[in-house]
Amino acid sequence: MSFLNAIRRKVFKYVAKLSPGNGFRVWLLKGSNITIGEQVYIGEDLIVVDDLRDERRYLIIEDRVAISPRVTFVIHTKPNWSRIGDYVNSRKGRIIVRNDAWIGTGAVILPDVEIGEGAVVGANAVVTRNVPPYTVVGGVPAKVIGKVAVPWV
Repeated sequence: MSFLNAIRRKVFKYVAKLSPGNGFRVWLLKGSNITIGEQVYIGEDLIVVDDLRDERRYLIIEDRVAISPRVTFVIHTKPNWSRIGDYVNSRKGRIIVRNDAWIGTGAVILPDVEIGEGAVVGANAVVTRNVPPYTVVGGVPAKVIGKVAVPWV
């Protein structure tokens, strides 16, 4: 990936984080190499921790997803220049948010996680593993705390 593309992605993510309008915010995030479906709401102050040098699309948000303010998606994590780098697990992985999911304020989604269709992630939850469809999770680490009662399931 070129240096200019990495800078563009960084700027788009930063401006999207501060943008007052959902439509503009979604447009900017699409320009920062995030796949976003139709009728998606993304709240203010979204943080996407990724590797700007990698052009692959690691964050996929499907249709009708609601993402509350201050949600963090951690796609890539490493200790940077720390001497412990060789002794801890660095991770990079895809995050998929399926149709009709809702992610509560302040939630943190870690790498290699899929949020199932119609699932709800509670506020300030830390999601470390896949969330089954039509379930509610909450806590640190997130655990199943309920079901989404919809007539079609």
